[in-house]
Amino acid sequence: MVYIRAKKVKSDQYLYLVKSIWDSKRSTSKQEIVKYLGKASDVIKDDIPLEFRNDAKILSVLASYNPEDIQKREDATKKSKQQLFKKLTDGNIEECIKIYKNYVEIFNIGDFFDKILRPVMVKIGKDWETGKLTIATEHVASNIAQTLVKIIMEQSSGTGNKKKVMICVPVGEEHHIGCDVLETYLTIKGFKVFNMGTSIPTESIMEFINMKKPNIVLISITIQDNILAGQRLAKKIRGQSKIPILVGGYAMQIENTPKFEGNVIGDTNLEDIPKILRKIPLTN
Repeated sequence: MVYIRAKKVKSDQYLYLVKSIWDSKRSTSKQEIVKYLGKASDVIKDDIPLEFRNDAKILSVLASYNPEDIQKREDATKKSKQQLFKKLTDGNIEECIKIYKNYVEIFNIGDFFDKILRPVMVKIGKDWETGKLTIATEHVASNIAQTLVKIIMEQSSGTGNKKKVMICVPVGEEHHIGCDVLETYLTIKGFKVFNMGTSIPTESIMEFINMKKPNIVLISITIQDNILAGQRLAKKIRGQSKIPILVGGYAMQIENTPKFEGNVIGDTNLEDIPKILRKIPLTN
């Protein structure tokens, strides 16, 4: 059974999606957290994992927390996604910036990346695959999205953190907007970020690790065909270093996650990643 549990901290309520698991040794059930949803007043339907999103009991509980406000936020999120999709595919960077600014006046940068930009880019990719968008339109949208991410980063500043994070992709992976989003958000959160980009040979990545000695390596994989190359990259890094390795990206959002020389973080909210990184002990 999956349900929502609330925890009150000071005057605010925080929601968790939990499930009951039977403990045969103790002959009792215990709770296991499926996902931390966040502050009750900020949670919307899209925060619920897809497989539980239409569960009537879960939606009923969710609606009990400020129902009018939740509906307004859901309407704003839906409208912003529709607007951003149109302006990205039109190649209109000025309007994309306006959509971003209007959205973060109500929400925050993490929500914009998680709830607006990421699903819009997934839709653009799927529409291109099914022939609804031309490859030229897909390229325009991707380039505008990358420009938008860079502008957001230039307008933001970090709060200071000693951990150095290297973001890279395996050979053959040409999608780097996820890396750019990570770089922007982690920089805002105070991390020192080295974004290697695409088309970087594995040996060059190894040389960079030896030279800069980052505290954590994040491997981003978007296309499932590149999972094997990602496994080879993680194995190569692990063979020469004890540095913590995290693997994520759209390709990792699948039911049967492949094994890596490192930890797979799968479908994780952007705002949770800094928390994960801060818990990792320094190795250098």
